[in-house]
Amino acid sequence: MADWQTTVAPPALARLLATARLPEPPAAARRPAYRSLAARIRLLVSEGRLPVGARLPAERELALALGLSRTTVATAYEALRAEGYLHSRRGAGSWTALPEGSAPPGDALHPVPPDEQGSILDLGVAALPAPQPFLSAAAARAVDQLPAYAAGHGHYPTGVPVLREAVARRFTERGLPTTPDQILITIGAMGALHLVRQALLGRGDRVAVEAPSYAHTLQALRIHEARPVPVPLLGASPGPGPGAGPRWDLAEWRRVLGGAAPKAAYVIPDFHNPTGALIDEEQRRELLAAARSAGTVVLVDETTAELGWGVPEGAPLPRPTAALDRAAQVVTVGSAGKLLWGGLRIGWVRAAPALIRRLATTRVYSDVGAPVLDQLIAAELLAEDLPAVRAHQLTRLRDTAEAFATALREQLPHWRFTVPPGGLSFWVATGGVSGTALARAGERSGVRLAAGNRFGSDGAFEHHIRIPLTVPAPAVPAAVRRLAETAARAEEDGGWRGTDDNQPLAV
Repeated sequence: MADWQTTVAPPALARLLATARLPEPPAAARRPAYRSLAARIRLLVSEGRLPVGARLPAERELALALGLSRTTVATAYEALRAEGYLHSRRGAGSWTALPEGSAPPGDALHPVPPDEQGSILDLGVAALPAPQPFLSAAAARAVDQLPAYAAGHGHYPTGVPVLREAVARRFTERGLPTTPDQILITIGAMGALHLVRQALLGRGDRVAVEAPSYAHTLQALRIHEARPVPVPLLGASPGPGPGAGPRWDLAEWRRVLGGAAPKAAYVIPDFHNPTGALIDEEQRRELLAAARSAGTVVLVDETTAELGWGVPEGAPLPRPTAALDRAAQVVTVGSAGKLLWGGLRIGWVRAAPALIRRLATTRVYSDVGAPVLDQLIAAELLAEDLPAVRAHQLTRLRDTAEAFATALREQLPHWRFTVPPGGLSFWVATGGVSGTALARAGERSGVRLAAGNRFGSDGAFEHHIRIPLTVPAPAVPAAVRRLAETAARAEEDGGWRGTDDNQPLAV
C-alpha cells in the first residue's frame, strides 16, 4: 500500500508540467507526445518538484486536463513504470517513485547536505551564514532569559511578547506604525505564507503573481491547487548596459486585476527575489488602488526588505507597502532568515488584529508556535544588534555583488544582468543557453544551479538563472570559472533554444 505524501489533482499537475523544461536533444526532432509527457514527469520527480510517493491522476482525468488522448497518457505512464519512476496497483492508482538504487532527488533551492559542501559549489540557495559574533552573543543573552519562560508550557500561538514588540517596533521605525497585536510570529516566512494561504485562499482561487517570482511560493500555490496568474515585471529580462532595473507593469496589473479578479496578489516590492528590484512608492500606491477596486487582498513578502546593500547611505527607502494602505487590504509577511540567520526559523505576519487572532486560533492544528529560544534570540538581535548586524551583512553582500559583476563580465561576457539595489541574487539572462541544461550540466560538474523556469509560474525564463550572492567575495572568481565551465558543457550538450520538445502542453 502506498504511503502517499500528497495527492496531485489533474489541474495542479498540469500547471507543474507546464513549468518542466526539457534538456535540448542532440537532434532537433520532435518527441512523440507520450515521450514528452513522460520526460516532463520524470524531470519533476528527479528535481524534487513532484514528491516521491505522490499519487498521480487517473489516465482519463489527466488526459482531459492536458487536452491529450487517453492513449497518450496511458503510454507515458507505462514508460514511466518501465523506467522505475511510477508504481501502480489495481484499485490503488499510480504513484511516483525512483528507480532502484537512485539517489534522492536533488533540488537546487534546498541546501546542500553538510557532508557534500566541500565538493559542491552551491549557487542554488540564497541564504547567508550567521552574522558572527552577534548571533552567539545574542544566544547567550537569550539563554539567560530562558528560566523565566521554562516554568510555563512554552506554547505561544501569537509569539513570545518580547519578539512581537521588537518586530512591531521595527515596522514603526520603517514608517509603518504597528502594535504587537498586529504581529503573529511563525516558523519561518514559509510558515507565515502557509497560514495566510489557508486563511484567505480556497481550491482553484486565482492569485496574481509577479513574473518572475519566488520559486517556493509558486510551488506551494500549485501544490495547494491555487491558480497563479503571472504579471510580467518590465525589464525582468536583462539587456546590455546598466539598465534601470525591473519595475511593475501597472497597465498589465490593472488588466489582470480587473479581468481575472484574483482573490489575492502576491508581490515582493522590496529587493525582489530573484531580480533584486525595488519598487517605488508611487507604483505601490497605484497597485493598491487597482487591487482595492478589484477586491483583491495584497500579500506583501518583505523577507528581503532589509537588504538594500546597493542603496546609497542616507538615501530614503520606500515605506512598507502597508503604510500606503487605506483599506486594510494588505497582509505583510516577513522573516529573520535573510538578514539574521535562516537557522533561527523565525518569521511573522503583520495584519489587522482580527486576522492575527484568527491565524493564531487555526495554527494550533499544525503547530502551537515557534521555538521559544529561537524567538528570544531573534528578539535580542532585533532590539540590541540590528544596526551592527545590518552593516555586517550588507557589507558582505555588497562585496560579493561587486566581485560577481566583475567576474561575470570578464568570463561570461555574453550573459546579461542588471546590478540591483539590493537583495540576495543576480537575475541573469544566459544568452540563449537553457537554464535547465545548465542545471543538468552542473549536476555532473559539482555546481548546483537554479534554472530560471523555477521562478516562472508558466515555465517562462528558461534562458535565465538566479545567482545567489552567498559566495564569499574572494572565492567568486573561482566560482565563476566553474560556472563558465558548466556553461560550456551545457552548450556542448546542445542546451540551446530551438526544438519543439519544450512547447507547452495544453492546460
